[in-house]
Amino acid sequence: MSRLLHRDDAPPVPASEQFVRSADGSRIHVELHGPKDAPAVVLAHGWTCNTHFWAAQIRDLAADHRVIAYDQRGHGLTPEPGPGGYSPGALADDLEAVLAATLAPGRKAVLAGHSMGGMTLMAAARRPGLREHAAAVLLCSTGSDRLTAEALVLPMRAGAFRTRLTAAILGSGAPLGPVTPVSRKILKYVTMGAGSAPERVDACARIVHACPRRARVGWGHVLAELDEAASVRELRAPTAVIAGTEDRLTPPVHARAIAAALPLGLGLTELTGVGHMTPMEAPEAVTAKLRELVTRYVTERTAAPAEKEDVA
Repeated sequence: MSRLLHRDDAPPVPASEQFVRSADGSRIHVELHGPKDAPAVVLAHGWTCNTHFWAAQIRDLAADHRVIAYDQRGHGLTPEPGPGGYSPGALADDLEAVLAATLAPGRKAVLAGHSMGGMTLMAAARRPGLREHAAAVLLCSTGSDRLTAEALVLPMRAGAFRTRLTAAILGSGAPLGPVTPVSRKILKYVTMGAGSAPERVDACARIVHACPRRARVGWGHVLAELDEAASVRELRAPTAVIAGTEDRLTPPVHARAIAAALPLGLGLTELTGVGHMTPMEAPEAVTAKLRELVTRYVTERTAAPAEKEDVA
């Protein structure tokens, strides 16, 4: 099965593409969209997704932004890592490599991460590369720890048994197979709100089913053990948080805890009736927040010195 979406669902053709080398030698696939010198946005997708997950944001933002989207290791066009290549530290390494390869020294950008992409930004909170390039951060539908304990995928009472079963699901090696009406229904229940449009459910299903099994399982084990709560307190860039009220994978309890712990928090936006896949389910809300952050923390701050010079 193809690892990519059908052409009708794909984001615009990138202005350019490249592979960058991460710290362990892994090759990370990167797409660059929009004008080279425009305000920059960097997009990190979540578990079992790829750059096409951000199609709506890329279509909108690329008209007047430099949009940098990359495939997490083992996803999309980025090869699966070798032994030991699955860890939060590896995600942080990959992000730093992408930032160094695509942004000039000192150039600021808004960094956005969905689900595992948000966890990537948290894991990189102490990294010099993130602190050099992050003007602001957007965390979408993510959590920092206790992912299996808090998940609501299984309709049973919280406790050790539910936590173990949820961890087993995250790390399951069962093949997903082709997208069918039944698999779409299951995916919608697990990842999306009840009112999600059928075409968005279908697009999401094809993205998730395209993820290689080894990457899905490898990262599933990492997520089951994730603990980046301390990293949230080290995220020094102004940071906004978005969550769906019907998110079963990372329920709003995670977003509220993150928003409360952030040193420079910009508040939490809870999207009523939306599930885990916020950039696909509520693309207008996510894109609007990205534009707001760019205007406030990139465009206006870049223009401020020039205005002072003109006055002088």
